[in-house]
Amino acid sequence: MKTQAAAWNLFFWRWRFWRIPDVARAAREAVAHLKPAVVVTGGSRGIGLALAARFIEKGWATAIVGRDPERLSAAIGQLRTSPDVTALPILCDVTDANAAQLIAAELNRAGLYLDVLVNNAGIGLSGPFVTHAPDQIARLIALNIETVTRLTRAALPDMIARQHGGILNVSSLGACVPGPNQAIYYASRAYVVSLTEAIASEVSGLGVRVSALLPGPVETDFHADMGAEASLYRLLLPSATPQQVANSAYRGFMFGQRVIVPGLLNKALFLALRLLPHTVTVPIVNWLLKRPQT
Repeated sequence: MKTQAAAWNLFFWRWRFWRIPDVARAAREAVAHLKPAVVVTGGSRGIGLALAARFIEKGWATAIVGRDPERLSAAIGQLRTSPDVTALPILCDVTDANAAQLIAAELNRAGLYLDVLVNNAGIGLSGPFVTHAPDQIARLIALNIETVTRLTRAALPDMIARQHGGILNVSSLGACVPGPNQAIYYASRAYVVSLTEAIASEVSGLGVRVSALLPGPVETDFHADMGAEASLYRLLLPSATPQQVANSAYRGFMFGQRVIVPGLLNKALFLALRLLPHTVTVPIVNWLLKRPQT
């Protein structure tokens, strides 16, 4: 029985060894008439727009996805492109169940296919957990968790079949610790990092990069939008520019880093948050995130 099992095992691995190149060849031929593209969700401002600009600067055809037509149009106007590099706006609410199909159809119409997915779209909630309305919580979960999961699941099979492509999931340094006064947001970012690292391990050796980006505070409208601009962390912790974050993200992604933490200080904080017990870090985070009026 052991000999028979060993023979079947050897046959399977020989079959897989010879079969994979055939599958990859067919998958690549299916998109040979199209150009590879980067798709950045939430790409009309902040880190998303900076990431789109960085990919375009490096010669990638890039599509930015957003649900505000005016903001999307303005963002496309800010992106510097050459005649042979495409910057494509895609009007879409990525929380819609058919968002992946809509994005794929728009790419196809433009002569493109999804090669790199940047899951950047996200929102935050600031203040004690019990102060958030159920519809606010539902929207955050839909955007920060469900959408990332759905779009990643839709994109991965074709990438694996082609043995080429990548996914960059934008999370936060806050993923490393529970965040009192931003509890749901921090928890959603922890989910993204856990999912990313797990998938990266599953697809290791298959030609697909999967990375998580963990920036610290960044000079965008994000903090003000969730009502956290007056929190102590905005006064005490230095903020990076979206361009600095995008440069680190691009470099780390191209090098195949699974977890990308931009900035020396943030790297030190990342290590501290990973090593120190929550009994030490959570009260500090609570103090940093608490708003004056709460």
